[in-house]
Amino acid sequence: MTKAGKTAGPATGRLTVIGLGPGEERFLTGQAQAALAEAEAVYGYIPYLDRVPAREGQTRHPSDNREELVRAGAALAHAAAGARVAMVSGGDPGVFAMAAAVIEAIETGPEEWRALEVEIVPGITAMLAVAAKCGAPLGHDFCAVSLSDNLKPWEVIEQRLRLAAKAGFAMAFYNPVSKARPHQLDTAFDILREELPAEVPVIFGRAVGRPDERIRVVPLANARGHMADMATCVIVGSPETRIVARPGRPALVYTPRRSGDA
Repeated sequence: MTKAGKTAGPATGRLTVIGLGPGEERFLTGQAQAALAEAEAVYGYIPYLDRVPAREGQTRHPSDNREELVRAGAALAHAAAGARVAMVSGGDPGVFAMAAAVIEAIETGPEEWRALEVEIVPGITAMLAVAAKCGAPLGHDFCAVSLSDNLKPWEVIEQRLRLAAKAGFAMAFYNPVSKARPHQLDTAFDILREELPAEVPVIFGRAVGRPDERIRVVPLANARGHMADMATCVIVGSPETRIVARPGRPALVYTPRRSGDA
């Protein structure tokens, strides 16, 4: 009921959660570009919002890291007031990003937020951009793991790493290191060295799709945490992942489509 005693009607605004891809505008989908052009207001983590060109008449609402639920709530409230709102996210918004935060806010927030039109616009996530740069390391079964223990215990991460290695998955690591967690990637590599062959390829893909892009491939035996930062996505191959050398050209890393005796 409204303050006047009348039942609230359906929400007239909308919220679009948009994946910006890994970097340059060439990775931005046509759907994402159209959604950004239609928005009256854009919300996002500061570095991601900085990648969106300013448009006349469009307001911008930056916020800092670790403020996902506050950011989501502010955008939903704005949309519930009748505005066309965009929430931007790096890569794909559904992969360790803002889509889940928005839906969590809807689940626990005011009933009127459930009546909003909400659209999730996919983007190219970091592990796909890194994989494409060096071949097809995710060519067979794989999993993605965030190494951040802000939202789950480190013991859970360790367990998942061991089980994924035992199951033969290639793995993509998001949030591999930070100033507060400088040791965890090295710990992860130590765990994997107990379960996997020393020669399994490890790919460090930093800032893929941006001018300072850098790709490095080393065997698991030589992988070290200092080779990554928070702009890096790390891909660890499976025991079946191979490196194909090519004279005069970069090697190709791939995981064969067939596994074992298949």
